[in-house]
Amino acid sequence: MLLNRLWHSAEIMLPRLVALLLLSLLSACSQQIERQTCVPLASEAQYCLSSASAVLATSPQQDISLSQMVSFTHGQENHELLTQLELNSQQMTLVGLAPLGQALFTLVYDGQTLQSQQSLLLGEQFKAEYLMAIMQLIYWPTEQVNQHLTGGELVTMACDIPLCKQLNNASGALITITYSDIDPWLAQVNVDINAGDIHIQINPIN
Repeated sequence: MLLNRLWHSAEIMLPRLVALLLLSLLSACSQQIERQTCVPLASEAQYCLSSASAVLATSPQQDISLSQMVSFTHGQENHELLTQLELNSQQMTLVGLAPLGQALFTLVYDGQTLQSQQSLLLGEQFKAEYLMAIMQLIYWPTEQVNQHLTGGELVTMACDIPLCKQLNNASGALITITYSDIDPWLAQVNVDINAGDIHIQINPIN
């Protein structure tokens, strides 16, 4: 019984310890930047980050912690990174780590401001807030996303897999999101950004 309790406690604490470790590694060679909370997604569509309160209100857990493998494809280029997504009533935190273990970036959004700490190797042109915005499009309730979206509308559409969403404007589909499970937090998620010829695949890591 005691062993089971210790193992359960370790499972709860491990993601937080990993996030703290990544933060300490990143601070050794990084720059602190305050980012804009509104980002252009495609064409004239713009999304402004919103708090996690509505997400947590529908979750059986007070906090959400999710480790992910994120793959990016653009033309012939392919890149991968590990991410740790943390949600609580105060803030949303997204930590990025290269597959070989190098800390890349940390984003902290408190509902008002977005602080970005990223490796100097990424350069100032790298904007991790775009990935945070995509994460909100994926996991936030559709109604909440649309309240913070201009120049487009996110809709749930019929498809032959558990769940599909699409960001549309007057010109047509801008972004398509498909889920392998009706529960987004358990699903493999595929995101296609049509205008940029970008494909993102997100796999949760148990």
